[in-house]
Amino acid sequence: MRIAIVGAGSVGRAVAQELVSHHHDVVLIDKDPASIRVSELPEADWTLADACSPTALKEAGLDTCDALVCATGDDKVNLVVSILAKTEFAVPKVVARVNDPINEWMFSEAWGVDIPTSTPRVMAALVEEAVTVGNAVQLSAFTGSGVGVYSLTVGLHSPVIGTPAPDVEWPRDAIVAAIVREGTPHRLEACGPVRDGDEIVVIAGANHFLQVEELEQLINPQ
Repeated sequence: MRIAIVGAGSVGRAVAQELVSHHHDVVLIDKDPASIRVSELPEADWTLADACSPTALKEAGLDTCDALVCATGDDKVNLVVSILAKTEFAVPKVVARVNDPINEWMFSEAWGVDIPTSTPRVMAALVEEAVTVGNAVQLSAFTGSGVGVYSLTVGLHSPVIGTPAPDVEWPRDAIVAAIVREGTPHRLEACGPVRDGDEIVVIAGANHFLQVEELEQLINPQ
């Protein structure tokens, strides 16, 4: 795939390095000459330009890209570039960095964003996952569809312990994607009886709040 990254700071360069290592064609766009560090990633294409300009995006070849990553430290820039990418260049997939959690509500399909990514939210989820037993932790969400991915750790006194995983009456509108046991993910039908400490990874639909509450009551009733 050909992927454009707007913002060649530390975040943008790190994303670019990862994508290049997976054999994608990458173009980095930044208006700050100090951020154009071709020697650090010579495999990528580098463009010195203001990404808020449709002309600059056209010259950078955004219309040939399969995806765009807006990785600047300015939410306004990320939103402007996202909407330009969708409306002017029909980029199939737009991922945008959310710097200030207060602005997260704007990072939606209305602004051309398919996948918002918020470092504070990700870090909070990781902390919650590390210290929480019994309550569901949201790992990610899909903009527009209302679908969310959650994890829940089985507590010591859970009533489902010992029950074969396929026989547990999981919430009807939720899909158990995997059960993670001792660091290894297992398919539902292949993991045997549920154990203390198992991490249940669930995909929940538009009514995910009700489904997650039902899951919490099933796994670790209060």
